Formats: sequence, structure tokens, C-alpha cells
Amino acid sequence: MTEPMSSRLMQLNYPQHVAEFVTYEEAQSAVDYLADQKFAVENLLIVGTNLKLLERVTGRRTWATVLGEGALSGLTTGLFVGVMLMLFVGNGNFAMLYVGLAMGVAFGILARMLAHALTGGKRDFNSARVTVATRYEVLAEHKVAQQARDMLAERPGARAAMFE
Repeated sequence: MTEPMSSRLMQLNYPQHVAEFVTYEEAQSAVDYLADQKFAVENLLIVGTNLKLLERVTGRRTWATVLGEGALSGLTTGLFVGVMLMLFVGNGNFAMLYVGLAMGVAFGILARMLAHALTGGKRDFNSARVTVATRYEVLAEHKVAQQARDMLAERPGARAAMFE
């Protein structure tokens, strides 16, 4: 069985540490500097490390918000179904659009109600989640890692950054 292309793309043979940065922009700047110096940047990988999951609570989930969310999500599905009914079944009859919208809203509300009821009150809030890295490491193939370290050490301001 072969690996997917994206998985192979994210691998280096015997990767070695080149540098570590606090922000992605700093890591990107370092790789950009190496590219400007004609370094073979295809041997590099930027890795976000020390991942944190941030979850921002945006509000309380009540039956009213559950019904509203269900109606909104059902509108988009219902609009699609209604247009398909109107075009292929109703020969342009707008009544089919309304039937699709009504079905979408009804099924959206039912689905959200069922999902909320099944949580048993264990998650009565809405939130937004994001995973962020706190550090960014530049790795290189073992055969060019030292060259990359040496070139980054010669970058303007690199010596001052070492003492921060």
C-alpha cells in the first residue's frame, strides 16, 4: 500500500533541528532568507510545536438557540433541495422551492433538537475552537542541516537575536 502524496510531502529523511522561533512569521522569514541565499529550501520543513487547543465560549445553548441554529442550517439545505425540485420535478413551479425550504427547515430543526437532547445537558454552551502552535521549528535534511544553521547565523541581526 502506498502513502498519500501529502504524507510523503511532509516528511524529511533524518530531519535535524536548524532553528526555533516564537512566531510562524519569524520561521517563514528565516526560510525566505535561506531561499534568497540560493539554499535548497526543498530540504526544509516548518513544524508548529507545543500545540494548544483554545476554545472561546460564545454563549449559552438554550432550546431557543438550538431551534434557531436548526432553522438556519436547514435553510441552506432546503434552498438547494427546493431549487432541485423546482428545476427537475416542478418544471419551474415556485411551489416546489417552498416545499424544499419547508422540508429543509423542518429536518434542520429536528436534527439539532435530537443532537441537543442526546448530549443530556453535558454541553449547554456554544464555542469556537482553534489549535495553535506556541513555537515553530525549522528542520532540514541531515545532509544540509549544518549548512542551513551556518547561513542563518550569518543573517543580519542573527547575533543580536542570540542574546535576547
